[in-house]
Amino acid sequence: MTATPPAQELAPTRSERLDRLPFTRRHGKLLGASGIGWALDAMDVGLVSFVIAALSVHWGISKGDGSLLASAGFVGMAIGATVGGLLADRIGRRSVFALTLLVYGLATGASALAGGLAVLITLRFVVGLGLGAELPVASTLVSEFAPKRIRGRVVVWLEAFWALGWILAALIGTFVAASGPNGWRWALAIGVVPALYSLVIRLSLPESVRYLESRGRYEEAEAAVRQFEESADVPPPADPDARHGESAATEHTRESIWSPGLRARTAGLWVVWFCINLSYYGAFIWIPTLLVDRGFDLTRSFTFTLIITLAQIPGYAVSAWLIEVLGRRWTLTIFLAGSAAAATAYGLADSATAIIVAGCLLSFFNLGAWGALYAIGPELYPTPVRGTGTGAAAGFGRIASLLAPFMVPVLVASGGEILAFGIFALAFALAAVAAFTLPEQRGRALEA
Repeated sequence: MTATPPAQELAPTRSERLDRLPFTRRHGKLLGASGIGWALDAMDVGLVSFVIAALSVHWGISKGDGSLLASAGFVGMAIGATVGGLLADRIGRRSVFALTLLVYGLATGASALAGGLAVLITLRFVVGLGLGAELPVASTLVSEFAPKRIRGRVVVWLEAFWALGWILAALIGTFVAASGPNGWRWALAIGVVPALYSLVIRLSLPESVRYLESRGRYEEAEAAVRQFEESADVPPPADPDARHGESAATEHTRESIWSPGLRARTAGLWVVWFCINLSYYGAFIWIPTLLVDRGFDLTRSFTFTLIITLAQIPGYAVSAWLIEVLGRRWTLTIFLAGSAAAATAYGLADSATAIIVAGCLLSFFNLGAWGALYAIGPELYPTPVRGTGTGAAAGFGRIASLLAPFMVPVLVASGGEILAFGIFALAFALAAVAAFTLPEQRGRALEA
């Protein structure tokens, strides 16, 4: 009786080879380089809240003017996120990442020289274009290289750099923006750093393997994978090109993010993005100014904001742990529900201690939710529309972020901070419901 020969084992695809690797120094370099860019983004966004508070004192701008200044950046972010995602699927993640850093870094530096509010508002719009495009592109790039068993955790680590940037913004706001009539100019001048860092990003980061394969650039894709394998001392397979066409097959079957198989997750993701932007930017852009309105001087207001900001770090840490224990959906839902409770408590706070405690809880839960959201987004879409899907969701969310600065003064005038933060709590609760409708992707390979 003749024995049946064993079936030939297929060589793993490049994506499978990346998924099997441990977390290496090469992953750490990618995470660190992307994370520093992320932190610089956060610093830029955070600075505007301190600039508004400083200009209300030194230029006597109204809350309406402050709303225009904040919203101009968010209009740019809405456009930038959508366009940046589309470009990332067409010209590559790395190129868009570097370009966006350059745009918003130069525009932020130019803002320091603005002689009037109209010029400052215009430049904030340009800043927003670069900033909005960068965030979804960076999370997509990191997600596509991270091993699947810890992919969610790695993306939350990336998002945790946001806390470092916001803390840096709070430090600059407290010790630079509050230093005198021109302190805000020096604070914005520091924002030119991303323009220089963009050159480092462009030269040091690898391009997405999945993107390269979708464009038929197999030699570049193989070289990128081998760099990570060498970092882990893992030899490549004997026939690495045997299945290279499988990962690129979707190039000819490009889906829409609103196709039947994707529309439900797109709708749910958009709701979460809209609600979390409305509440986050509505609260944190105005907290320094609202504290001044409560009678705290500029320095004390900025110091309170710095303390509240520090609570972001443990929020990210807990989210990074839970996301691989409970999964993406439960982690995001829990942190959004916690954000709703914390927003309610902040609206009811009637003393300095209560303000700090409630603010820290809001910071903890809200930023933990952001980490989970950035982790889950790229996992919901196949490679040809991954940048488009994450960018479109972010762009839709930015609509809420540009509305929020205008809403806050109206809500506070109508019903005080209780009403404003009550609305934020309701938005967080709605986001929690929408988050629970998203599919769980923990431990699954990214769709080709």
